[in-house]
Amino acid sequence: MISVFDLTRAAFAARLSEWGEPPFRTEQIWNWLYVRLADSPAAMKNLPKPLREKLAAEFSFNSLTPIVDLRSNDGGTHKILFRLPDGRQIESVLMRYDKRRTACISTQAGCAMGCVFCATGQMGFDRHLTAGEIVEQVLWFERALAPHPSPKRRGAGGEGLTNVVLMGMGEPFHNYEATMEAIGRLSDPQGFNFGERRFTVSTVGLVPMIERFAAEHRQINLAVSLHAATDDLRTELLPVNKRYPLSVLMLACHKYVETTRRRLSFEWALIQNVNDTPKQAHALAKLIAPLRPLTHVNVIPLNPTQDYAGATSTRERAAAFKLSLEEAGIPCTIRVRRGIDIAAGCGQLRNRPALESPRLS
Repeated sequence: MISVFDLTRAAFAARLSEWGEPPFRTEQIWNWLYVRLADSPAAMKNLPKPLREKLAAEFSFNSLTPIVDLRSNDGGTHKILFRLPDGRQIESVLMRYDKRRTACISTQAGCAMGCVFCATGQMGFDRHLTAGEIVEQVLWFERALAPHPSPKRRGAGGEGLTNVVLMGMGEPFHNYEATMEAIGRLSDPQGFNFGERRFTVSTVGLVPMIERFAAEHRQINLAVSLHAATDDLRTELLPVNKRYPLSVLMLACHKYVETTRRRLSFEWALIQNVNDTPKQAHALAKLIAPLRPLTHVNVIPLNPTQDYAGATSTRERAAAFKLSLEEAGIPCTIRVRRGIDIAAGCGQLRNRPALESPRLS
């Protein structure tokens, strides 16, 4: 059974037309799905009963089945293990900040990139998610935040998502078409109306897709997972560097900044005595200095995973790394590690039926 969330508005309108329904039904049902966040035809009270029954018979409205629901001890992180229709599993995370509610969404079941310190990379690749499966993760968390939504649910006085980061399981640019289709669906001003600038897509550096993304002049934020500033170390940590070494990747990053004039972020998981050294900090500053002022570095002490022995940087080493970049004129932020007690931090997501406890450090 096809998911209703895998249909574009045009495809859905065509299906309703085949059923002999008037054109206004498309807008009516689209509003129920993406504004009122209905998760079944039964909730669509102003539709004729026969139409509700036909929708229920023809389409799936719940492709994601939550099977494990975990919340961090501090209450700031909420992780869900979802089962997909074919039995595969993905994890998605909601992070609560003072004024922000950020959903970290998966684009694949597993990942083919093989980054050695990432739990998703350690598990390997199962399959791409469909656009509808990506969309549904966002809608699931929006429903959780706003159980009684209205068209102004993200306005004054209403809690709802403020940001979506495609940094969960998978490499979004390896599943480019479905990822962009999902963002397009969610940013539709006549639907969910979540502006493109509220999305951030993270890539390990698939150069052809970075170039395509730049050429499309999207308003979506881009983050590149760099993690090392020399080819030998980056290849050791991120096997994709064999195909797209730093010289090739940085050329694509320059083209992106020149084409879009948008800020480019670099992600850096700090691993003690591996990539948190003064040598790596100086190499990084030299590598990205030509991109100033449209660049920024987000560093986060490594989150533990079962199959990587690297240690987390100390607070002192992280501060020294940050200072070295700032002295070179590179803006740098040290991100707070979140959800470690439920293995919900960056690089920790994995389909884990038993959700084994993470190795804390």
